[in-house]
Amino acid sequence: MDIKVLGTGCANCKATLKLIEDVAAEKGVAVRIEKVEDIQGIMSYGVMSTPGVVIDGKVVHAGGIPERKKVESWLGQ
Repeated sequence: MDIKVLGTGCANCKATLKLIEDVAAEKGVAVRIEKVEDIQGIMSYGVMSTPGVVIDGKVVHAGGIPERKKVESWLGQ
């Protein structure tokens, strides 16, 4: 599973990245997480509000830290 966290490095972006890493570790899901901090890279996904989350090329979240249950549903097997 390829996950990108879009954001310029704000606290919410870092918290989102950590939350995804924690849930993936708990569920034993193999993920590859990439942090996209470049504004043009973020805009290329059409995300105007960060943090954004892209899973396998599809934007699944934008703006604010996602709820844990939402992250768990993304990583559910």
